[in-house]
Order: sequence, then C-alpha cells, then structure tokens
Amino acid sequence: MKKVILAVGFAGALGLSGGAALAEDEAEGRSLMEEGALLFFKGLQEEMAPALEGLQSFMDEAGPSIQAFMLEMGPKLGEVFSQVKDWSQYHAPEMLPNGDIILRKKTPQELELEGDDSVDDNAIEL
Repeated sequence: MKKVILAVGFAGALGLSGGAALAEDEAEGRSLMEEGALLFFKGLQEEMAPALEGLQSFMDEAGPSIQAFMLEMGPKLGEVFSQVKDWSQYHAPEMLPNGDIILRKKTPQELELEGDDSVDDNAIEL
C-alpha cells in the first residue's frame, strides 16, 4: 500500500498526469520498472510500425520470387555451405560480366597478411 501512495504522491509532485493509472497498475502487481519497460516497448512498437508495414509490403511483392529461388537454388546452396568449413578463407562473392557468381579463395599470402597482428611502429596506441 505504501508503494501505491508513494507512486501517486511522486507523480503528483512532478505534475505528471496519470497518477491514478500508476496506482491502478501497482494494484495489478506491476512495479514502476515494469510499467516503464511496458511504456518503452509500446513506444518502440509505435515507432517501428511504419517500417514493419513497409517490410510487409516488400514481402508481399518479393515473397513469391524469393520462395521460387529457394526452392530451385536451396539444395545447391546447401551443398556449397556443407563443403566450406571456414568462410574467412574466401573473398566476398563477385559477379562476372556474364552473370556468373564466383567465390575466390584467398591465397596463403593474403591469409598471412590478415593474420598479421604486428603493431605498426608509427601507429598511436590508444
């Protein structure tokens, strides 16, 4: 009961409206932290609503194409993924002018340069 009275008194002292709502929420068993988290996530949901609607319309348009691609290419991509153990040994995929997509494996020299953690003498250490 003291929590409810303190919450209502604190809200009134700050000139905040909704003191009755705080008391009602406390009566339902929510703490001020829980109420704050609920308000935060409600605000986040309201801010994200336009982006989620845009994503939904994109999926309505692109969904069938993506599904067809996955049905056709999924098994082959699965084979590639099962054969590659360490993706860091490959460059990013490249598309050739003829439309082919290739994955180039890094040379041992390139792998050594990436793994070289020696400190540059002119570098400033932070």
